[in-house]
This record gives sequence, C-alpha cells and structure tokens, in this order.
Amino acid sequence: MATVELTKENFDQTVSENPFVLIDFWAGWCRPCLQFAPVYERASEAHPDLVFAKVDTEAQQELAGAFQITSIPTLMIVRDQVAIFAQPGALPEAALTDLIGQARALDMDEVRAKIAAEQQGSQGGSQGSGGKAPGTAEA
Repeated sequence: MATVELTKENFDQTVSENPFVLIDFWAGWCRPCLQFAPVYERASEAHPDLVFAKVDTEAQQELAGAFQITSIPTLMIVRDQVAIFAQPGALPEAALTDLIGQARALDMDEVRAKIAAEQQGSQGGSQGSGGKAPGTAEA
C-alpha cells in the first residue's frame, strides 16, 4: 500500500477509520527524513494491512503543532485511536520492523486500562503519566 498524505482535513477520518496507523512527520529539507523515506516505504510494502501515512510538517504546520512535533523525522503509531508510540529520529529498517511487531502485540484493552488508571491517578493529585503525553503509551 502506498503511503497516505495526511492533512488537517483528512487526519481524523484516517485515524478513526483505520485500527493501525503509522505516521511519519517529515519535511523536504530534512536530510534524515529523506534517508528514512525509503525504509518507511519498504515497511509499508511489507505490511499492506497497516496504514502508513506521512505529514509534511512544512505544509501542515497546524497539524505538526497540535502533536507538539519539535524534531523530525518523528514516527507515531496510533492503534484504535490511541497514540501508543511517538519518537523522533530515523529508525533503521530492522528497528522499524521490530517496533511494528511490538505494536501489533500490544493488548489494547490493557493499554486503555493503564491510561484510564493514570488519568484517574492524575486527577487525584499524583504525578500522573510520568511525563508522557496524555493518552500515550509506549510499545
């Protein structure tokens, strides 16, 4: 499957209609982004059941800002409308393949329960999510 170009107009629909979306935040002037692009494209061909998407941070500054993208490339994985991974840096092919496997193996019911517990704990005056963005978990 070819990668999907995400914009603020189609982002919500893409994420809500697909159970597993990988998102590459990138820019045309970014050398590491351009080096990561063929790795990302090969992964999309190896995993045709997943949606691989790209956000051009220059053209979609509002979308990049909404996700607090401060370094590119940044890879984000969204499963069942929950951001389970977000990390800057170009990954080698083996690391990307491993990450996809870990994300596939996650029990999303456990992830949602953990998020709910963290949110409940943070409302009770504790530290909460330990520095992670609300609604995120790591693969």
